[in-house]
Amino acid sequence: MPANPHDAIAFARRHSRYLDRLLGARADELERLGTRLDYRFDRAEMQGFADWDALSTPDALMPALRRLRQATMARLIARDLNRLSDLDEVVSTVSLLAEFAVERALVAGKHALAHYGTPRGQESGDAQELIVIGMGKLGGGELNVSSDIDLIFIYPEAGETDGAKKISNHEYFTQLGKTLIRLINEPTADGQVFRVDMRLRPYGDSGPLVMSFAALENYLLTQGREWERYAWIKGRALSGDAAGLDELVRPFVYRKYLDYNAYGAMRELHSQIRREVARRDMADNIKLGPGGIREAEFTAQVFQLIRGGREKSLQLKGTRETFARLAELRLLEPETVAELQEAYAYLRDVEHRLQYFDDQQTQTLPSDAAQRASLAETMGEPDWDAFLGALNERRRRVTRHFEQVFLLPTENAPAHPLSALWQDIADEAADPRLAELGYRDPAAVGRTLKALSASQRYQQMPAAARKKLDDLIGPLIEVAAGFPNPDVTLTRILGLLEAISRRAAYLALLTEYPQTLQRLASLYSASAWVAAYLTRHPILLDELLDGRVLYASPDWPQLAVQLEQQLADADGDVETQMDTLRHFQHAQTFRLVAQDLAGMWTVEALSDQLSQLADLVLDATLRHAWRTVSNRHTDTPRFAIVGYGKLGGKELGYASDLDIVFLYDDAHPDAPDVYSRLARRLSTWLTSTTAAGQLYDIDLRLRPNGSSGLLVSSVTAFEQYQQQNAWVWEHQALTRARFVAGDALLGQRFEEIRHAVLTRPRDVEPLKKEVLDMRARMLETRPAVDNDVKNARGGIVDVEFIVQYLILAHAHALPELTRNAGNIALLAVAAEDGLIDKELAETARAAYRLYRRRQHAVRLDEIRTVEVDDELVAHYRAVCRLWEAVFGERIDTRTPDGAAAL
Repeated sequence: MPANPHDAIAFARRHSRYLDRLLGARADELERLGTRLDYRFDRAEMQGFADWDALSTPDALMPALRRLRQATMARLIARDLNRLSDLDEVVSTVSLLAEFAVERALVAGKHALAHYGTPRGQESGDAQELIVIGMGKLGGGELNVSSDIDLIFIYPEAGETDGAKKISNHEYFTQLGKTLIRLINEPTADGQVFRVDMRLRPYGDSGPLVMSFAALENYLLTQGREWERYAWIKGRALSGDAAGLDELVRPFVYRKYLDYNAYGAMRELHSQIRREVARRDMADNIKLGPGGIREAEFTAQVFQLIRGGREKSLQLKGTRETFARLAELRLLEPETVAELQEAYAYLRDVEHRLQYFDDQQTQTLPSDAAQRASLAETMGEPDWDAFLGALNERRRRVTRHFEQVFLLPTENAPAHPLSALWQDIADEAADPRLAELGYRDPAAVGRTLKALSASQRYQQMPAAARKKLDDLIGPLIEVAAGFPNPDVTLTRILGLLEAISRRAAYLALLTEYPQTLQRLASLYSASAWVAAYLTRHPILLDELLDGRVLYASPDWPQLAVQLEQQLADADGDVETQMDTLRHFQHAQTFRLVAQDLAGMWTVEALSDQLSQLADLVLDATLRHAWRTVSNRHTDTPRFAIVGYGKLGGKELGYASDLDIVFLYDDAHPDAPDVYSRLARRLSTWLTSTTAAGQLYDIDLRLRPNGSSGLLVSSVTAFEQYQQQNAWVWEHQALTRARFVAGDALLGQRFEEIRHAVLTRPRDVEPLKKEVLDMRARMLETRPAVDNDVKNARGGIVDVEFIVQYLILAHAHALPELTRNAGNIALLAVAAEDGLIDKELAETARAAYRLYRRRQHAVRLDEIRTVEVDDELVAHYRAVCRLWEAVFGERIDTRTPDGAAAL
């Protein structure tokens, strides 16, 4: 970089004919540049460049805007070529200049139309403002230095002006728009400010210059095309009602669900560009050619179209900030994003140097030797060949990442070998190829396929969606054949396809990502419960895309931050917040079950993870539901959720209910009423079935006085009840209770109450009688059968009763028993202290582990009973021996035949 401003300006003039001409013709500009070269051209300097208020007429404004553009360009060219600025400064300064020019042109335009008065809304009567929308790189705040600006003009309401001479709002804003275009676009002796392109407006060149909100909404709903969704990603209001515009356009751009159809739409748009590039021999165009700026932009924006409706943090305008967010969300690997960011910045630098040369809107590499040498030098390369090598390496990286994201299909790729089987399926006989593939009952599989092909749902599918489904059947037949239960696997997946057949986006996901079919078949083969869960929540298909994410152990603190951000983005929209909670809980559950089936978790560890998930969701639900409670007297509720049963003992399964109790500790006179409303609101948020499904079933019957008691109790009333009125069985339940969410101090108070109650000295014989009577009452309503590991004699309930009795009988002398450590750990504590025989304790611990594994397995298989074998019976007998040792009661282990629900 030259050491002084004069040398720096001379260097820049040598590499920009435009700058050289400008400074040669305008001595004042040369002087200004010499004194201001070290400063970026910011808004304050633009504002102080002229007395803009005095330039309120179009004729006065036009030369001033053009001189401002010259001054801005001179500074940018000199600073950038001398590496005094970076890409951010260049694109933000040019974008700022465009916004400033639009702002001043609107003022002058309205001044010229002042005799018409103010346009008023026909319905509201409010004053109307023209909404000038910056599209493309202007909307993204990343204009290049010789760019056109793409504009669209919208106004809120039809109506008319209120002046002496009235005209319609449409006519008024049409005249205003034309004036704005002339002020910025019309060439004069001082050149242009910007070329203005209006072709992105609805109906293009044939459409009206301005349009109302109502007309725009109708157009987007009825005629908006996929490429317009892509264009509107960057649409940004530079004036007027930005919020109203955003509310109208956002649903058009960003679908509520993951939209994998965007791949096909953007791939087709890219193909059109490539065909045009080939036709016009534009391979040297660094914007539109292979590995160019447009491919980098497409790579970022396809994720916005697919996921922006769900992940609002992706609703960004700029390419570089979108890349950064994709890395944060791990939708692209950080290393990939780093390469794309560096290549994008390099390409934009090259683009600007091409345009600095003669202030022309060009992205084509020069053929002139002198221009080539100049470009190489300003890009820091010794010669043209070195520059070309550096450029082509970056273009190759962009193309590689683009093609990895878009999975560009091979032209004229042959159909899958088994596609014909699907097309030719017949009623009368099974296709022999099914037997050759290993299907056990080819005839039944053939009938299932035939039923799908003849179904009304399939017949009524749009042609494009039906083709996607047709393309999937052959690969799925092949993939399912690779599993031990191919018939079941394929039948389950066909059920999924039928369920999603009207959701083209899900079919698009499976066709765009064929590698997901193997993971899908693996899960559907392994578990009927998983198959049913995924079929109910097909949005979870997205989880199959990246095995690194699917099989990554959950980072709960990071996931909590992500959930909080999503809930904050939907603040004020309860329905969206409820759906967000459900999508999050379903996604994390699905990841855990995939990891479970892959052998990553023991049953105990899995239950810990499911319990942490429930804790996280309950905490987030409590905080955000509180904000919807009217007349709340504090920002932070003195309220706690206490978990009992499987939640309290951290033994949750995939479909477990949540046994919970609500407590508060607040002296405010309105507290009982406010917290009752919060409790009802929480119940609604947790149990309601929305479009996204249900969050959890909850059971509130363990609260003081059960179903007849108050929905929420003060901590004082809860303590009094536990100390004076609670039944023994309620103290048994308290052994498996813990603070889950809410006010931490209140949670600590609950734990103190729990400890005090559990460590209270008790008369052992009456306690033993109460526990045995309770078990007998349970057996009257739920008889013990051996194929029900929960209720069988010697089963799960008996182990739990043993532990609960030991806690209530001995915690006063052995407080360690009050730890919420789970039955297996507490049996060990009791054995170490000599309360029970160590060998009996160890056999009971082993039995409890086996029961939970068997219970978990039948849940995944969606069957209601376990298989009774010698191993299971031996464990029942071992627990019965411990029962007899603890209670002195012999259990008859002969149980009646029959099946019982788990």
